[in-house]
Amino acid sequence: MRGKPASVLTSVRVKYMAGMVVDATGSGMYLPLSLLYFHHVTGLPLTQVGAIVTTAAVIGLVSNPVAGVLIDRFSARAVLVGGYVLRASAFCTYPLVDNGVAVFAVVLPVALGDTSYPPAIQSFVAEIVQGTARDKLLALQRSLRNAGLGMGGLLAGAALALDESGFYVVVFGAAAGYLLSAALLSTIRPTAPARQPGARVSRKGGYLLVARNRPFLGLTLLNIPTAFGYTVLSVALPVYVTRELDAPVSLVGVLFAVNTVGIAVLQVPVTRILVRYRRTRAVALGAGVFALSFVMFAVLGSVSTGAALIAGVFTATGAFTAGELLHGATASALVAQAAPEETRGRHLAVYQLSWAVPIALAPTVLTALLSLSSLAMWLLLAAATAGSALGVLRLERVLPQAAVHPVRPVPSEGEPAVSPTGSTGKVA
Repeated sequence: MRGKPASVLTSVRVKYMAGMVVDATGSGMYLPLSLLYFHHVTGLPLTQVGAIVTTAAVIGLVSNPVAGVLIDRFSARAVLVGGYVLRASAFCTYPLVDNGVAVFAVVLPVALGDTSYPPAIQSFVAEIVQGTARDKLLALQRSLRNAGLGMGGLLAGAALALDESGFYVVVFGAAAGYLLSAALLSTIRPTAPARQPGARVSRKGGYLLVARNRPFLGLTLLNIPTAFGYTVLSVALPVYVTRELDAPVSLVGVLFAVNTVGIAVLQVPVTRILVRYRRTRAVALGAGVFALSFVMFAVLGSVSTGAALIAGVFTATGAFTAGELLHGATASALVAQAAPEETRGRHLAVYQLSWAVPIALAPTVLTALLSLSSLAMWLLLAAATAGSALGVLRLERVLPQAAVHPVRPVPSEGEPAVSPTGSTGKVA
């Protein structure tokens, strides 16, 4: 970002955020209807459609390391734009589907594109902005993506209210969103020095370097409990609120809206405050607040009064949202800076597994725990996320200091300065 005119940086941010809003709006149109669409156009049972979509998602998960290699070899922008075009092409073939084999053939490219997206977008952000600007851009991204997803859902509802052709409007609208996002992001040039496409990044090979980076692997493993915590809102909370607390089903939608609106409205101002402090402290605080919210949910099981119960549910959901605000954008910035530039794609592909695996396992694990004991589930989640918070604090001294500090601290007399790449000189 050094040496770049302010107008150029503003243009980059505007193009980037426009791409994210369009992407999120298209995704928001399709995501709520993904299973229903194929059930509607093929007549296949929902259980069969679900099995096909899950199989494609697992294959996409297994292919995640390939995305890291492609990012390091060809650039994050190439993988990001390629993933958009791949998914858009698949969506354009959705109306031709009429059997289970065809369903698998069109959802697999979408799953592969979805899998490549998280490490590609994090690597891309790391290339176009630095320092506190990275935290702020990621915060704005989370805020606007939440708004875009909500807008997409409203557009999908409006399309389906017309007639059955609304299903086709939805899939073509999602395809158009991906293509427009690809067009916008393809015009953004990285501000950091880039490697030549196709250049070898390491003579020793890719993922061996990740395996030797113990602080980064520690950060990845510590994210798993927190990632499980994120899934609570969509997996465990609806069942808990309606079955265990005997609250109306309509409350689930209201709680989801509280969380979504809270992130959309507060993420940017909260992150502007957090950039004054160490990223590790903000991430640990976020995980700690998650733990507190899970304890609150556990206590609600013993509350029987209607008004007190409703107030407690909203308070716990507010605490959960606060944990997201503290953790989300800052954790992404911390990880992107902690990954060495030469193998950033591979590192972030490995880190993405700490999200993908909990998301895949959460429906089975959390519902099984709920069936055994809801109190045990909440306390186990609380203990795990609290342990994650403490672990991140312990890692603080071995992570690259440029990753820990959004604003690089002035070194004391006799203390070596942190290099621009964030290396501390320590061998991971």
